[in-house]
Amino acid sequence: MSRSSSGFVAGLTAAALAAVGFLAYQASANAPDPAKPEKSAGATASRSPKDRADPMAVPAESGAGERVVYSVGEDRVWLVEASGKPRITFKVTPGSVDPAPGTYAVTSRSGTVTGTDGVPIEHVVRFTTVDGITIGFSAAVDGSTPKPDPAKKTGGIRESRAHGNAMWEFATISKKVVVVP
Repeated sequence: MSRSSSGFVAGLTAAALAAVGFLAYQASANAPDPAKPEKSAGATASRSPKDRADPMAVPAESGAGERVVYSVGEDRVWLVEASGKPRITFKVTPGSVDPAPGTYAVTSRSGTVTGTDGVPIEHVVRFTTVDGITIGFSAAVDGSTPKPDPAKKTGGIRESRAHGNAMWEFATISKKVVVVP
């Protein structure tokens, strides 16, 4: 790669990161006030229909405090500050094996490894196992987020590289991970 194309790629990367940061800031400025708890119609209702239209709205049944929230049904993650306000939320592509709803903690992390599907991955944040399958968040080094092969048992919850970086910075060892339906 020539110096001019390296500079161009670096410039594009910096611009993309700035845009993501700006959009996250805008989204957090419009997030619901954590001092006003959301009302739930019952134990099985995660959010009102109005709140489901707002992806920044953290599921009410996800508890309180600083945590990672993962909705199996929405294929969405929230990185939630101690105040209860989401830092960022994003869509993910789950593996073929889902964790059960509940509260977990980050048990291990790896900078780079090969996923169970053979794809090189980075920023791996693991929090549980299901029938011997390790469940955790990761980003493919090539940036891909393909649907998993249902014939293979995989526990990797894939996110974009930018979201993988955000997860890596936020979800350190012992950080609470709450899985909701």
